[in-house]
Amino acid sequence: MTPLAAYRLRIEHTSEFRYRESVSGSFLILRLQPRQCTRQRLLGFALHISPPADPVAFGDSFGNACHLVSIYRRHVHTVVRSTLEVEVSTDRDPIDQRPSWESLTAATDPIRYWDFLNPSRLVFPCAALDSFIAAREIRRSADPLSSLLDTAAELHRTFTYEPGSTAVHSPLTHTLETGRGVCQDYTHVMLAIARSWRIPGRYVSGYLHNEGTGELQSAVSASHAWAEFRLPGLGWVGIDPTNNTVADHRHVPVAIGRDYHDAAPTRGTIFGGGDSGLEVRVSVAKGGAAGVAAPPRVETRTYGLRPEALPSPGIVSALHNQ
Repeated sequence: MTPLAAYRLRIEHTSEFRYRESVSGSFLILRLQPRQCTRQRLLGFALHISPPADPVAFGDSFGNACHLVSIYRRHVHTVVRSTLEVEVSTDRDPIDQRPSWESLTAATDPIRYWDFLNPSRLVFPCAALDSFIAAREIRRSADPLSSLLDTAAELHRTFTYEPGSTAVHSPLTHTLETGRGVCQDYTHVMLAIARSWRIPGRYVSGYLHNEGTGELQSAVSASHAWAEFRLPGLGWVGIDPTNNTVADHRHVPVAIGRDYHDAAPTRGTIFGGGDSGLEVRVSVAKGGAAGVAAPPRVETRTYGLRPEALPSPGIVSALHNQ
């Protein structure tokens, strides 16, 4: 990267979990460290955990950089804060090629891309999807890339972006039937359509830099999601149906997977705790200077089990990708 073709982004991401009753222990898996790729270089990354804990780094089956956090003490409040700096290239990857359907079939190994061709927990064929495709007359066009871009444009026109209208566990059918959702919902629907055409597609969790214009749809104080599709001659092409755009320097990829569950920023288990609340604050700023975080995004869910219900653990799933 040359200085003229790149700039730096500083990102701060804070998640605060509060439990109505004290928990005796908690375990978290974090996917907060950005991926290294052609258009993005990680310059620095740090995790701050309270109560104090030593994160253990590991890689998952999708090549994501993960950290395991174990807290062995009673507590009613957990804070996970990541700070990072990346250099992103403003050069656009050329996508003027239009590989054919025949070349896609020939180049797509059904075993190698099994995870990204077949149904997953949140991306699957269903009657609601068939009805939606028929009603919107969504069909394959001359080539795979044109078909994907047309589909992203149709989802952008059709759905209403409404933070809070769905949760991370909301089924695909909810968005198809209501026409409302957030970035993860747009992405899941697009992946379902693409996989039905045998185009390998994967979910991407990350951040979106709005560049101060306010033109892009992304919930305040939250991370973002889009999809990438494997096309012959082009590699993995990122498409953001929420904003009807090809992923570019404004998109900072962190984790990939079959759907949200594989790429969630935080997932884990608590012992006890009862009802819990989660506040999320995300700031993305250009030039390496810390940005002003927006008001926290607040979620209240029932995570885990009360002490009398032990020993079975409860599940914590941080609702970030909104």
